[in-house]
Amino acid sequence: MIIGTGVDITEVRRLRQAAEKWGDEFINRVFTVRELENAKTRGSLYQHLAGRFAAKEAVFKALGNKNLSWKDVEILNDSDGKPACVILNGKGKNIEVHVSISHVKNYAVANAIITQKSR
Repeated sequence: MIIGTGVDITEVRRLRQAAEKWGDEFINRVFTVRELENAKTRGSLYQHLAGRFAAKEAVFKALGNKNLSWKDVEILNDSDGKPACVILNGKGKNIEVHVSISHVKNYAVANAIITQKSR
């Protein structure tokens, strides 16, 4: 059963500007250590981070949970390279989060679908 859906689009330039203006303070507030380690292995750091940023925003919209923080949502890739989302800190009980991310030079877009976990 679908609980919620969300979509977001992010300008790569704006994410880069925020990172350059606020530096590690911004990056470390938004992304988990594992997300940052993974991003550093990618060809285009800011495109990759913009995609993850958009995915987190899409998850926030789909869940509608105001108590969810940036670091409660972790976007990595599964063994096949598909984006995978985990809700951390015990805030994602009984739900599954499905995300899709795409990006081009200037934009990243993501959508999220929240479903109830199969029992």
